[in-house]
Amino acid sequence: MSLRRPTILLALALLAGCAATAPQPSAVAPALRTAAVAANDNLNAVAWSQTAIEHDMIYLQTYRDAQSRLLTALHDPHWDALGKTDRVAPLKGLAPAVVLDVDETVLDNSPFAARMVKGGAEYNEAEWAAWCKETRARALPGAVEFTQFAARHGIAVIYISNRAKDLDQATLANLRQAGFPVSGPQAFLGLGTVVDGCEQDGSEKGCRRQLIARHYRVLMQFGDQIGDFVDVIANTADGRRRAVADYLPWVGTRWFVFPNATYGSWEPALFNNDWSAPPEQRRQRKLDALRY
Repeated sequence: MSLRRPTILLALALLAGCAATAPQPSAVAPALRTAAVAANDNLNAVAWSQTAIEHDMIYLQTYRDAQSRLLTALHDPHWDALGKTDRVAPLKGLAPAVVLDVDETVLDNSPFAARMVKGGAEYNEAEWAAWCKETRARALPGAVEFTQFAARHGIAVIYISNRAKDLDQATLANLRQAGFPVSGPQAFLGLGTVVDGCEQDGSEKGCRRQLIARHYRVLMQFGDQIGDFVDVIANTADGRRRAVADYLPWVGTRWFVFPNATYGSWEPALFNNDWSAPPEQRRQRKLDALRY
């Protein structure tokens, strides 16, 4: 035993040296994977919206809860879901309606977002228009059932969208193909809608809500952005909070809000709405906004 011990110790030393210097697969593989796929900050948000059952459950929960409250709102002649600046006509004698945003409220555009992530691209109008014209967006969970329920009870279903005017027909076709009730062109108010006596500010929807207010008592509003409910005067974190402060009691009764972590006006509010800034600078501003 004593004669073999030096030999054994030498062998163990040599093995230890090899282990210390040889590249380990577990240490090399992650680096190779990182180099092969460009990072995209939207990956988790898009993956969640497409694969998480929690995402679908939130939509089902929201639309089912709204449906359970809808007839009560219908039979209350004083019930109205329009903000004070949008309610431009008295309620008496007006027909009932529900107002819904389109993208990420009734139609699921996550395949377009997935294309941007996998292609390492940012949003651009040309590719967005091409996606819309495919008319392949699926209905979000619960949306068709809710809107059909409203229509069966004589409640007008009105869609407000900020898609470009040349996408109106494709959007209407997509809505119908997905099973949504669309009574006619008057039920869809796109970005190019002209409202007499009201000058639209950018893509804000206030003028279109005022147009609806002239003809309907709005029972409920649905959207994934606060601009779907009220115009935002200052798109900053504080400005956005002030815009909805008076209406927080309406959330879950007259206003129904869906989560959208993939895009929205919440994002540019973090970098002073300056899309011309380099991506790295915009990303740093978002990092600076985190609390820890």
